[in-house]
Amino acid sequence: MMEELDTDLDGFISLEEFTNFYKGGDDNAGAVGDDDGMAGLKDAFELRASHAGSWYTDNPKKLEEELDGWLRASGLVKSPDVRGVIAPHAGYSYSGRAAAYAFANIDPSSVSRVFLLGPSHHYYTPKCALSRATVYKTPVGDLTIDLEVNEELKATGKFELMDLHVDEAEHSMEMHLPYLAKVFHGYSVKIVPILVGALNAENEAMFGRLLAKYVDDPNNFFSVSSDFCHWGSRFNYTHYDKNHGAIHKSIEALDRMGMDIIETGDPDAFKQYLLEYENTICGRHPISVFLHVNFSPFLNFQWELSESIV
Repeated sequence: MMEELDTDLDGFISLEEFTNFYKGGDDNAGAVGDDDGMAGLKDAFELRASHAGSWYTDNPKKLEEELDGWLRASGLVKSPDVRGVIAPHAGYSYSGRAAAYAFANIDPSSVSRVFLLGPSHHYYTPKCALSRATVYKTPVGDLTIDLEVNEELKATGKFELMDLHVDEAEHSMEMHLPYLAKVFHGYSVKIVPILVGALNAENEAMFGRLLAKYVDDPNNFFSVSSDFCHWGSRFNYTHYDKNHGAIHKSIEALDRMGMDIIETGDPDAFKQYLLEYENTICGRHPISVFLHVNFSPFLNFQWELSESIV
């Protein structure tokens, strides 16, 4: 298993560095491009679970047991009212148990499509990018990409397309896949993976508007991938409020403040929080898009703001 690129919070590297990391690829390996420079979806592929065996076990039986145990231990009841979750994407030894508190809420009988929004850690793009895969594979079951919705989004001219190496290197969406495969086992569901780049505020709102129409369909669900504070010199972030006691308590207070703001559903309040505290939330752009989805003036369905959506 190849080692992960050593990057900072955003982790963005040049295309040359990225392609050099994947030895033996062609000159365009890993490139993300606009429609004019892409062959479209005709060069689609099945995406392997590239982080299985390192970030989580690649043993199907063991992974099934872990997921089932974490989901049962959460004690949560499935609810058709839950239309979206924000869940972490660290290795399962760190985040697997915590992620269950998001995915255990999902009622698979009420969902036929999952929009999966994850941040880009290894490749810089100021846009959002769609997968060219037809299937995302996991050790506990495969998930089919909704090519029809992919084409709808691609037709807006606002999205880029990922090639194999960009898609395969990114862990933020992959870490949600085993849980989705587990929860939706035996149900007909398709996914729409969207890699969210380093968007400015205007583009966060724009992509939110583009996705807002899909929220009106009660069979659609949003799975947003994000860890929260990355603390320490490695991340160039050492915010410490001594009023909260130990460092880990200060970090917890900072993250809980952000979560409380996210629960209000107000993208501007979340933006102000990030500006004021500079919390190193790696999924801040997917979260912001998600908030704009719900704040869109074109949205007919209004979500009840409660802990159920976070």
